[in-house]
Amino acid sequence: MTIDYDVVIIGGSSVGRYAASYGAKLNAKVALIEPHNSNMLSNSGQIIHEVSKNQHVLHNLNNLNNLNNLIYPTPSQSPARSPIDIKAITWSEMISYTNNVAAHLEQMTSLENLAALGVDVIIGDCEFSSKLAIGINGRLLKSRTYLLANNTVPKIPQIPGLETTSYLTLSNIWQYLAKVDLPKTWLIIGGTPQSIEISQTLARLGCRVILATKRPCVLDQIAPEIAQILLAQLEVNGVNVITSQLVMQLQQVAEKKIIQIADQVIEVDEILVAVGQQPNLATLNLTAVGVRQNYHRIVVNHKLQTTNHRIYACGSVIGGYDFEHIAEYEAKIALKNALFLPIFSVNYANIPWVINTHPVLAQVGLTAAQAKRHYQQNEILVLQQYFKVLTAAQIHSEITGICQFVVLPNGQILGASILGAEAQELIGLISLAMQQNISVNALASLSPIYPSFTEILVKTAQEWSQYKSRRNNTLQEFLTSFFYIRRDWKI
Repeated sequence: MTIDYDVVIIGGSSVGRYAASYGAKLNAKVALIEPHNSNMLSNSGQIIHEVSKNQHVLHNLNNLNNLNNLIYPTPSQSPARSPIDIKAITWSEMISYTNNVAAHLEQMTSLENLAALGVDVIIGDCEFSSKLAIGINGRLLKSRTYLLANNTVPKIPQIPGLETTSYLTLSNIWQYLAKVDLPKTWLIIGGTPQSIEISQTLARLGCRVILATKRPCVLDQIAPEIAQILLAQLEVNGVNVITSQLVMQLQQVAEKKIIQIADQVIEVDEILVAVGQQPNLATLNLTAVGVRQNYHRIVVNHKLQTTNHRIYACGSVIGGYDFEHIAEYEAKIALKNALFLPIFSVNYANIPWVINTHPVLAQVGLTAAQAKRHYQQNEILVLQQYFKVLTAAQIHSEITGICQFVVLPNGQILGASILGAEAQELIGLISLAMQQNISVNALASLSPIYPSFTEILVKTAQEWSQYKSRRNNTLQEFLTSFFYIRRDWKI
């Protein structure tokens, strides 16, 4: 059989385009199949979250100064400024700025750029044949391997009245908001990272937001004390969080939506359903090539092979949170296995993830609860410090936050959670330390720039040596005796 390609990527998602670019740079012969109506989740939401937290951009949008003066201020150009009220920024200004940034980002991963790299871009709907080839536009493509990196579609919960009520999803919310005035009252259904980000951003823009989830907390994968601080911050921003409650009924009356949650009846202008995404696999005919699915996700092994060893999968089609950097990590592992030998395995233990709330929530590795399930409970140490002890946090009015390390008594770092300013940058240092088996004691010996948010890592790590010192009775007795004797020495 003649092989047309080294790998054919079934895309329609940002990770599909990333995989095509990565494969082309390895000099492989790559084809990328994109559906006619590709509906990739927009970058606009992510950009709006970042803009809403960035005081420099807000100053610029508010016409208080020009961008050069904000980035390169001189003493005469940088008078003391109070924090900008995000509600003063108009929605049209926010959307205009966001669209400009998104357009530049999308240009870098455009199909034209991929074609220039040598990727054979094919637009159309495809399906597998029983002979492990792909039929598309009257052609039959044969490849040594295949990568499933499909786009996703929203999960829609079974709520009475939802089918007759207009609502938004993650697939269309930003396109909708770019064309209309910002609705003032919202119900957001779902406790996903995206729903939390959007709820806070809308509240900071002056909307009244209700976030409803049937789970007992907004995020059950993080430490309870950190979740409590995040929940308190959401409520401070104006998000009314309702947990452990199902949305029982919806009804549309004229332009308003009437919602029943438990014994409450609530009226809102708009509804966002954000309970999650699921892979769009219906037309691929995966059963013909022996690819098994389980609970709306593709089953893969630790090498990201499906139940057909020549077909790999990555990204949201294999389940888990929809984090782009994790999907790209999976794409690299899958492509190296597909193009060379299947000897590479995924290891999520040291891969951080971030939720772009304000303050930012970042995590890597195990939480204390997870660690105690893998190790003896008395072996786990939890070290923590609050951001309010930092000079940088005081200067920037970013004192809300906590840094928490989960370590073994020998100093091995098992995980870290950071809720606070610059958490998305700080968590990368912990991830690197875990990958290189750097102990928490080595972090404690760092000398970070003063003032900076990096100090929180050092201050938290120093809790380990203080803990060890307090537990070492022999050392404590020696130090007490030593300094007692030393004070009697003649000078």
